[in-house]
Amino acid sequence: MKSINLQRTESLLMELLPEALSTLNDSRINSLAITGVNCKNGKYDATVYYDGSDYDNQEIKAINQILHKANGRIKSYILASTGWYKCPNFKFVNDDSLEESKNIEALFAKIAKEKKDQE
Repeated sequence: MKSINLQRTESLLMELLPEALSTLNDSRINSLAITGVNCKNGKYDATVYYDGSDYDNQEIKAINQILHKANGRIKSYILASTGWYKCPNFKFVNDDSLEESKNIEALFAKIAKEKKDQE
C-alpha cells in the first residue's frame, strides 16, 4: 500500500510529464502518451510508462535514448513547475500492458467464436 503523499507525487508527475515532453523539440517524444508513473524510494526514483504501441523495437530503442538524454531538461521543468527541492530520476519504459490486453481480448474473441461454431 502506497502512502498518500507518494500517490499524490505520482499523480502530479502524470500531469506534468506530458507538459514537459511537449516543450522538447523532438516530434517523436513531444506527444508521447504517458500511461503510468511508479515512484520508488520516496521521490528519488520514478519509472515512467509510455504507450509505444505505434512504434517498432528499433524506434522504441531510439525513443528511450532520446528520453534518457532529455532527462535533465525534463527534471528542470518538473522542478520549476512544482518548487520541489529534488526531482526523481526518471526511467522511461515502454508500457506493453496495452498490447497484452489486446492479445487477451483477441483470445477471448477466438474462444467465443470456437464455442459458437461448436454449437
